[in-house]
Amino acid sequence: MYTLIIVIIFIVCALLILLVLVQNSKGGGLTSSFSSSNQVMGVRKTTDFLEKATWFLAIALVVLAIISTAFLPRQGEQQKSQIEEQIKHVQDPSQVPVFPQAVRDSTK
Repeated sequence: MYTLIIVIIFIVCALLILLVLVQNSKGGGLTSSFSSSNQVMGVRKTTDFLEKATWFLAIALVVLAIISTAFLPRQGEQQKSQIEEQIKHVQDPSQVPVFPQAVRDSTK
């Protein structure tokens, strides 16, 4: 499920990039190419559509990003158990080291 959400996020990002590049801050962009054919969609309606689509995709991107955290694969629990296992088997640092008998005899 996480992979599916990530793929959808990438698709939304690509569409958002395309919509932003089509728009022009000065009122041109895709709307200027539709200026001669006002029968299907007027210039103002094209600008409204692009603006609404941009807002929709931006909100969808934020929602998908938040939802993706719910499906994020958790690997911390496995590492936690390994760390706890190492803590259980650690030697006491305040314990006096016990040397083999051969080492004790050679020091006398």
